Amino acid sequence: MKSRTLTWIIAITLLTTLAIPPRFAAQDQKKTHHHYKLVDMGTFGGPESYLVTGSGQDFVGSSVLNGGGTVAGFADTSLPDPFPNFCFSDCLVAHSFQAGSGGVLTDLGALPGGGSSAPIWITANGLIGGVSENGQTDPLYPGGFPENHAVLWQQGTILDLGTLPDGGYQSEANAVNNSGQVVGTALNTTADANSMAVGNYWYFDVPYGYQERAFLWDQEQGMQDLGTLGGADAEALFINERGQVVGHSYTGSTASSLCQYPLLTDSFIWEKNTGMVDLGTLGGTCTEATDLNQKGQVVGSSNLAGDQSQHAFLWSHGAIHDLGGSLGGSFLGAYGVNEYGEAAGYAYHPDNTIFHAVLWRGIGQMTDLGVIGDDQCSYAAVINASEQVAGSSISSCTTEEPAFRAFLWEDGSIFDLNTLIPPGSALYLQVVQAINDRGEVAGQGVDSSGNNHAFLLIPCDGSHPGVEGCDYSLADESTAASSARPRYSPSGSPRMR
Repeated sequence: MKSRTLTWIIAITLLTTLAIPPRFAAQDQKKTHHHYKLVDMGTFGGPESYLVTGSGQDFVGSSVLNGGGTVAGFADTSLPDPFPNFCFSDCLVAHSFQAGSGGVLTDLGALPGGGSSAPIWITANGLIGGVSENGQTDPLYPGGFPENHAVLWQQGTILDLGTLPDGGYQSEANAVNNSGQVVGTALNTTADANSMAVGNYWYFDVPYGYQERAFLWDQEQGMQDLGTLGGADAEALFINERGQVVGHSYTGSTASSLCQYPLLTDSFIWEKNTGMVDLGTLGGTCTEATDLNQKGQVVGSSNLAGDQSQHAFLWSHGAIHDLGGSLGGSFLGAYGVNEYGEAAGYAYHPDNTIFHAVLWRGIGQMTDLGVIGDDQCSYAAVINASEQVAGSSISSCTTEEPAFRAFLWEDGSIFDLNTLIPPGSALYLQVVQAINDRGEVAGQGVDSSGNNHAFLLIPCDGSHPGVEGCDYSLADESTAASSARPRYSPSGSPRMR
């Protein structure tokens, strides 16, 4: 896969009052943790496997692990890529897979005639949304650029969701719910020099130059354009079981060097009865949503007035709130939210260089989760209903290729996940991309050659009795403090602000 750099903009806001769930009001500060069984997802004959495609949501808001412990990802085959000018993954065909605790990959294939495919979302009932090449080349781009279509896998079959009714050749599914509603993005044929579609559809150096639109697809109506907040482009990123859709949209044609995209950008929530509603701002010009829960609560980051600082926000019941709290810096951001409205993300220290993973249990109730060993920085990517938080601890905040290691924080202690898997394991765990409410963890690590492999971790705890290969003894805080690690950066490692 082509290397890429993601920009993380950090910001947090102040929320009025969020109630702390009673079960977490007092922490027992336990200093031990169970071990995990490591399941290496492996490949289809090539060197690498991954969990997400690099659509800008690698570490945020993607659901590649469902509550039953099934992982959706994609893996290299040994076949050469039929589109050599636009190599997808190591210039090899890569196929989508689903896998459970046994680590056996089920090849989901691609559209007829297509080469590579990749999933981005898996639901509790096993529906998988993503993208697949269809074997055609896009007539709007010279050089043999492949067409990519949004797809839905259900019961072992792949369904082409097509493109917008008014034309276009590219689409991508970003999220699905249990009812089979799919949201994502699609390009039309209207020229747009400020298109949002830079970095999507797998190919990271292609300037698309056409409008990108947010869509909702269902079996009855097909693909519907959800509109925008006043600008030309929009993208839909999340949908919950209520059918609420969250994404980003241009608000007009004013240029901005502060937003993730070229023009001023806000976030929206769309519902069938109300249409697209702007989530608002914390006073500045850019608001970017990063996660949505089943209650319709949204988290993300938003600039404050003057655009010199950014805060994390929680949008709930029609209002945007600054999550508050501070480690002294100007930038904070929330990346994940659980069903209790608790959020996890990052906050900068006073020099705006060092940042740490943080947890918000309520408005202004922020906890610094720290780092592993002598690492300088960390960020929290995901949080589950049991208030387990996972992310990465990073060796350096300033080097071009920092070393990452995956962590789990629970009950006041941060643990290096590499110390909780069997000694001598074939993978070094770097990035966590999902954690479910059973405490199972999915992410990416590297093997001894530096190849990326997707992994699943199964807790050796009372909820997972009798798991073959599990070590049911407990690791104390000193044992699980830190691990020696290779100097490999994960594919798609973010460039920090």
